[in-house]
Amino acid sequence: MKKLFLAAAFFVLVVGLVATAIFLYKNFINKELESVLTKTDLQKFQKEFNIGELVLSLPEEFSIKLFAKDLPGARVIVQDEVGNFWVSQTSEGSVSLLEVKDGKVVNISQVFRNLNKPHGLAIDPQDGMVLYIAESDKISRVHLYSESGLEKLIDLPFGGGHFTRTLAFGPDDRLYVSIGSSCDTCIEQDERRAAIYSMERDGSDFKKFADGLRNTVFFDWHFVTGKMWGTDMGRDFLGDNLPPDEINIIEEGKFYGWPWCYGKNISDTKFDILNKAKEICATAEASYMDIQAHSAPLGLAFIPEEGWPQEYWYNLLVAYHGSWNKTKPTGYKIVRFKLDEEGNLGGHALTPRETSGQAGSSQEEDFITGWLSGQEIFGRPVDILIQVGGVMYITDDEAGAVYKVEYRIVK
Repeated sequence: MKKLFLAAAFFVLVVGLVATAIFLYKNFINKELESVLTKTDLQKFQKEFNIGELVLSLPEEFSIKLFAKDLPGARVIVQDEVGNFWVSQTSEGSVSLLEVKDGKVVNISQVFRNLNKPHGLAIDPQDGMVLYIAESDKISRVHLYSESGLEKLIDLPFGGGHFTRTLAFGPDDRLYVSIGSSCDTCIEQDERRAAIYSMERDGSDFKKFADGLRNTVFFDWHFVTGKMWGTDMGRDFLGDNLPPDEINIIEEGKFYGWPWCYGKNISDTKFDILNKAKEICATAEASYMDIQAHSAPLGLAFIPEEGWPQEYWYNLLVAYHGSWNKTKPTGYKIVRFKLDEEGNLGGHALTPRETSGQAGSSQEEDFITGWLSGQEIFGRPVDILIQVGGVMYITDDEAGAVYKVEYRIVK
């Protein structure tokens, strides 16, 4: 009788635990899958979620959910004329199509494969069915959903440490490409390195726009001023807090200091083998904003008016990919810079004093955090695609994911 009683009690306990688990999954965990994100490994997700360590935090008037997964090395994201998305997977050597129906991804396919570290993508503003792809050594274009293959337009310098090439059409209808330096610090032999070039959409009239930019992986144009803004990563091996990473306002024909100086035209004396740094830096353009060293700023995008709360209009969001060589990891988040309609931080033009010292400490506000927990890394944000209507998409090359963020009116 005692054994029968124990068996019955055990059965009731098991049934109760199963019922509780189902209840929690349906009412809490399953719902949280839409807004609380971790690595793509579901078991890892559940383990971390259960102990409450992994939550992506953002302002309460916004929601975040997983839009697409199983995209290793996801970097740049663009949307074509029919509403589908294209994502470059640099480490995979591919560009994938995300087919969308009723706002959800219904299929993912690697359409372009065996590419040489593809990174930059751009949709032709005159024809939303033409995609431009920047590989490490060339730029090509293709008519989407057709039998035509990639058409090479122009060769690019390749090799060395910085292999990403990023593309975007400017307000002047020219195609721009950023080409990082071949080294950490050196004097380049190829003037195309550490620079941004522009060209006609067919690759002709290839000419320098600006240089002295160590590795401006991403850039965008301000809605009102029409000026290009770009993120730039400082050199390595100067310690945890030097040099600052930068946000620059990049203008045609100007020189931005690398490799001779960084930030507010600070001479790089550890590199200056020719004792020319101070002289050269006196003629260079200083950074617009300095940010914490080793944050690794990548994607940046301005917030439009339509569909967004007024307090966010014209603000700048920047993806901090995160450090790899800092004693205490930093970055791994999306940061908001509060700008007025002219691009001034805090409503007025910045002075060198305001944008130096503790880089960015009083000039920025966290927008999304949670990819870094202690020393554990769950994701690394890369590109930001902001659209009217209060929607944005963020790629993550660590988790192999795309997130969707939406503005929602909080009652």
